[in-house]
Amino acid sequence: MNNFSFFNRANIQQELQTTEFDILVIGGGITGAGIALDAASRGMKVALIEKNDFASGTSSKSTKLIHGGLRYLKQFDFWLVKEVGTERAIVHKLAPHLVIPEKMILPLIEGGTYGSWLTSIGLKVYDVLASVEGDDKRKMLDKKEALEKEPLLPENILNGAGFYAEYRTDDARLTIEVLKTASQYDAQILNYTRADEFIYENKRVVGAKVTDAFTDESYDIKAKYVVNAAGPWVDELRQINNSKIGKRLHLTKGVHLVVPHEKLPVKQSVYFDIPDGRMMFAIPRGKVTYFGTTDTNYQQDKDTVETSMVDALYLIEAVNNMFPDIQLTIDDIQSSWAGLRPLIHEEGKSASELSRKDEIFVSDTKLISIAGGKLTGYRKMAERIVDIVAKKMKRRFEVDFDPIQTEEIVLTGGPFQNYKSVKLYSNQVYKRIKSFGFTEKDANYLVHNYGKQTELILDKFDELEEENLEKRLLQAEIWFTTKHEMTCTPTDFFMRRTGRLFFDKPSVDIHKNFVIQEFAKRFNWNNETTLLHKKELEEKINLVVNFN
Repeated sequence: MNNFSFFNRANIQQELQTTEFDILVIGGGITGAGIALDAASRGMKVALIEKNDFASGTSSKSTKLIHGGLRYLKQFDFWLVKEVGTERAIVHKLAPHLVIPEKMILPLIEGGTYGSWLTSIGLKVYDVLASVEGDDKRKMLDKKEALEKEPLLPENILNGAGFYAEYRTDDARLTIEVLKTASQYDAQILNYTRADEFIYENKRVVGAKVTDAFTDESYDIKAKYVVNAAGPWVDELRQINNSKIGKRLHLTKGVHLVVPHEKLPVKQSVYFDIPDGRMMFAIPRGKVTYFGTTDTNYQQDKDTVETSMVDALYLIEAVNNMFPDIQLTIDDIQSSWAGLRPLIHEEGKSASELSRKDEIFVSDTKLISIAGGKLTGYRKMAERIVDIVAKKMKRRFEVDFDPIQTEEIVLTGGPFQNYKSVKLYSNQVYKRIKSFGFTEKDANYLVHNYGKQTELILDKFDELEEENLEKRLLQAEIWFTTKHEMTCTPTDFFMRRTGRLFFDKPSVDIHKNFVIQEFAKRFNWNNETTLLHKKELEEKINLVVNFN
C-alpha cells in the first residue's frame, strides 16, 4: 500500500505510537516539510504531525513566488539576497514543473521607489548574488520597450523598466511534494493530528501527547528531539512549554486578490509602486491574474484569517492607480486569500520593516523552535535545524548522520532535465487529452500541478466511465490525491491539492456537489459527516469572496 495515503492512516498512527523517533516535527508547512525531508534523507527516524491539513496556514497563502529577494537590496541585506537567490536556482532544479521561470517587469515611474540608476545597479547586484545566468539576466528597457512589453503601464509617468527573472510556484503543492518525498525516506507523516502537550523525562522534552481530529483519539509520540515548526502558532507551543521568553513572534497579514485575466490582462508579472511607498505584485496565472500583498499587524484569530473590505479596496485602488486603463471594482474579485507571516518582533519597526530572517530558539527543556524565514529559504532553514539535531545526537548518543542531501533530491513529480523538458511533456499531455475537448491550459494545469504523476491521473481517467469529461478528470484527481497525497476532505482537494478555489473558482462552484459526493463514496461517509464537510467547504468559499 502507498504509505502517503488517506487509507494508510491507521498504519501510520500505529507506527507513531510504537516507535521512538530521533526527531518529531510539529507543523506541516514548508518549514516542517523541509526539516522532515532533510532529517529523513540523512538517516534519522522522523515523525511529522500537523493539526489541520498540510500547508493550511502560511504555506498556502504566500505570493507564490520563489523569489530572489530584490526588496532586501533596499535594506542592504546582501546575505539574504545571496542565500535566497542561490536557493531559488536549486529549488527550480529539484522541481522545474512546480517552480516556473517567470519574467518580471519593474516599471520605473516618476517619483517611484526605484530610479533607473539604482534599479540598474540593484538588478546587476541581484544577478551576481543570485547567480543568474543566460536569458534570465536583467535587461534595462527604455520607455518604448517597456510599453511594448506591457501596454497597460502608465505612459505619462513611465521612464522605463527593469526586466528580470523570478520563479512562480504553488506553495501548497511544493509543500505536499516535499512531504511525499520525505515519506519515501520512511518519515511517518500525518495531518489532522494536534499536539496538545509535551512529554517530559528528566526535565527534557521527549515527545508529545497528540489527538486525531477525526476520531478524537489521543496517544503519545516519543522522540529524542522535538522541533516546533508551527509557523504562526510557534509561540503557542513555546507557551505550553513555558519557554516563551526573550524574542517573540510578530504576526503580519498578507492579502491577495484574484480577478479573471481579461479584467487585468498583464502580459507578464509586474512589480510596481503603491502610492504609500510600498511595492506590490500583479501575476498572471492561467485563466486569472492575482495581485497583492498587504502588510498589516495582526492579533486576531489565527485559525480564520479573513480579507477585510479595507484590504480589498486598498489593493484594488493600488492596481487602478498603476494601470490607468484598468477600472477594477469589488465585483470583479473572483477569489482571495489572506495569510500570516510569522516574523520576529523588533521594537519600533513597522510591519513591512521587520526582517524576514529566521530565528531558532532552544528552550531549557530542549524544545527546538524555528520561526520567521521565507518560502524560498525552506531548505536552508531545514539544514540549520537538522545540523543542530545531528550535533546533539552525536554528543549524547555517539551516532553519526550523513551531511545534507537535499540539494540533489528530486521532488516527487520529477525528474525533468530542465524547464524545456517540462514544456515538451506538457505538449505530450495536451496531445493525449485534446481529443476529449481539453485545452492546452488544462494540460499545463495538470503538469504544473502533478509533474509526471499526470500519467497516473490520465491512466485512471481512461479507466473511468463517467460521461461528463470534466467530472471524470475530477474523479481521477480525487483518486490520485486521496491515494497518494493524504487528502482527507473536499476542502483539502479544492484549496491545497488543486488550487482550484484560488485559480479556477468557477469550476468549484460548478462541481462542488459532485466532488463532495465522490468523497462520500470513497470514504463511506454517512449523511452527517457528508454535511459537515459540505458546510466546511461552503465556509471556505464564502471566506474567499465575501469581505466584511
